[in-house]
Amino acid sequence: MGGPVGHHPRVPGYDDGVSSYSIRQYGDPVLRQRAREVEEIDGRLNALVEDMVETMYEAPGVGLAAPQVGVRKRLFVYDLGDEVGPRTIVNPVITESRGEWTFEEGCLSVPGLSWPIVRPREVHLTGYDAEGREVSIEATDFEARVYQHEVDHLDGVLLVERLDADQRREALGILRIRALDLPGGDPDGLLRVVPDQGATEGPGLSGL
Repeated sequence: MGGPVGHHPRVPGYDDGVSSYSIRQYGDPVLRQRAREVEEIDGRLNALVEDMVETMYEAPGVGLAAPQVGVRKRLFVYDLGDEVGPRTIVNPVITESRGEWTFEEGCLSVPGLSWPIVRPREVHLTGYDAEGREVSIEATDFEARVYQHEVDHLDGVLLVERLDADQRREALGILRIRALDLPGGDPDGLLRVVPDQGATEGPGLSGL
């Protein structure tokens, strides 16, 4: 894992002519589209999974959904930093959710920014692994957060849409400045929502 980006073959039939190693950024239309169900788990899909895992580690990140590399397929990869290592969920569905938990959350497609976002504390996730076996997972806290974040990506939802009105207004201001490639600084105090990069710790701040 962890070879240089751009020095690997594309996955025929999945990347639509774009390197699967480029993580799509906020503003890319593919991030706003609902991904399609995976109809067959085959060698090409497994090759895509391997590429996504490498891209996730290269970022580095905790999770990566297929639309983030331009592939409109309902799957994501993740690594919780435990002894299990990287895992894949194909056609995931969150069937139940309970509780409430606020957590500082970031995204590889909105790099350098994070916000406290309220989500359910517990979820029940179903789907399939990379070998086509059914999975049924009861998850809490950070693991549940990862699943919800990645399923959002498959539904065309970015974490910016999970912000409250004030947070979202400030966030969109920052993203607009980035899109226009304007000079730095802090017009209108927008950069108040940018975390102190020297103080951020833990896998949840920017790696989803």
